[in-house]
Amino acid sequence: IKPEAIAFEDGMVIVGANSYDFAEAVKRCYMGRISLSATGFYSTPKVHWDPKTFKGRPFYYFAYGAACSEVALDLLTGENRILRADILHDVGRSLNPAIDIGQIEGGYVQGAGWLTTEELVWDNKGKQYLEGMAGLWCTALGYGNTELASVAEEQMRKMSYSQLFAGRTNEPSVLLAERLIEMAPMDSGRVFFGLSGSDANDTQVKLLWYYNNAIGRPEKKKIISRKRGYHGITVASGSLTGIPTFHKEFDLPLPGVMHVTSPHYYSEGLVGETEAQFVDRLLAELEQLILQEGPETIAGFIAEPIQGAGGVVVPPKDYLPRVAQLLQKHDIIFIDDEVICGFGRTGQPFGAQTFDIRPTTMSLAKALSSAYLPISAVLIPEYMHDAFASRSDELGNFGHGFTYSGHPVCGAVALRNLEIMEDMGLYAHAGKVGQVFQQRLREFADHPLVGEVRGEGLIAAVELVKQKQPRTPFDPQAGVGAYCAAACQDAGVILRNLGDSVAFCPPLIITEDQIDELVNKFSIGLDATLDWATKTHLI
Repeated sequence: IKPEAIAFEDGMVIVGANSYDFAEAVKRCYMGRISLSATGFYSTPKVHWDPKTFKGRPFYYFAYGAACSEVALDLLTGENRILRADILHDVGRSLNPAIDIGQIEGGYVQGAGWLTTEELVWDNKGKQYLEGMAGLWCTALGYGNTELASVAEEQMRKMSYSQLFAGRTNEPSVLLAERLIEMAPMDSGRVFFGLSGSDANDTQVKLLWYYNNAIGRPEKKKIISRKRGYHGITVASGSLTGIPTFHKEFDLPLPGVMHVTSPHYYSEGLVGETEAQFVDRLLAELEQLILQEGPETIAGFIAEPIQGAGGVVVPPKDYLPRVAQLLQKHDIIFIDDEVICGFGRTGQPFGAQTFDIRPTTMSLAKALSSAYLPISAVLIPEYMHDAFASRSDELGNFGHGFTYSGHPVCGAVALRNLEIMEDMGLYAHAGKVGQVFQQRLREFADHPLVGEVRGEGLIAAVELVKQKQPRTPFDPQAGVGAYCAAACQDAGVILRNLGDSVAFCPPLIITEDQIDELVNKFSIGLDATLDWATKTHLI
């Protein structure tokens, strides 16, 4: 595809070439996202060409429907580049997650994130942003890592698919399982592969139920989770999640799933209660629930080391170790959900190491492949596998697994991702720049809107409140957190509001200079939010 030149005018694509070549070029640029027809081509050539302004060579006009786009090929390198993409997506064709659907239903929404590289993202207007959320807590190596792309291509050519049913396997899955067992801070024996954190935690529930049935404890099935915890959105993992939005109208949680208080001292601590007294109260609450339900009926307790989507809740340091001791006392399995914290996010390979716990099982995803391909893993101890093997021998089959469990391309990419992290010394890097990151964010502690700054390593949140002490939150309908996230985006950094807490989770490859840039842009957004809140009499 060799169009002579490309230029832009009045929101319409202008391209030098014939209609067939241009249509093919746009298809290539957008990887099949656009349906094209020849309608709208004009054959009268004009002369424009310049390396920057695209002036000086013949070009043709092209438009399709009501949605026009500006697209360019880098004529010097031959590489595809999307300079501007005013594509209006028909949301009637797509059901978007995690948004007020009423905001977009029946209309159009502009696309974003058409171009990415390392820690940067460009939107459909060509504006550049610093990525402050690693996508959805997942792009640890940033965007556009050519080595991972090459590994995926090589594995696709070598073995594009292989399933793990009926005793089959493939080399990437074998090697990745071995690597995870070596890394995990638990008595791990086996690895079950899936595609997402949701299906990993769904698998955790099924494996707990299967295990207790297999060893003759059919009554031991209940699971304790925590309010503000996020563990996924399938029927089982959505039940484990402790955020009401993910329950309402879905008839969740399932019976047998219970939630205890989140370990967030700032919002859950009582007036006059010290942090130590707060932890004592939460441990008493947990044990009271265990005794009330009966330890013989409770199979497991699930926790993220740091609650992510619930607001980046960092627990008091001795909270999780004491929970682990209590669970061991009552013979309850500790499920460590490392989907967000795993692979360097807290400055160590796993959040369990940051908070000094040794869980029974683990759920992994997100940074496992830096989100270059979907993959998850559940790690279990050998004694659970022994029970599975014995019972499945009696039944003739272990009836759990997915078509894409152990997909060789996903496994190869995840394995190389972990090797790159090790080669780069990324865990130590995250710990080092994480200290700078946390220090810079804590400069906002005295800001009039800020109630608390919290975090560990390269994950953090700044909570916005109407009054610092006693903590007085804004009316949720005011949308203060959402306004701040939008203002930060206007300033050039992508963050995410979780209610009125603004979350930070940059790629682990971020530099100290980029941390300064991120914090400075957040400062602009925060001050804009203060001006707005003042003018609208929210404070």
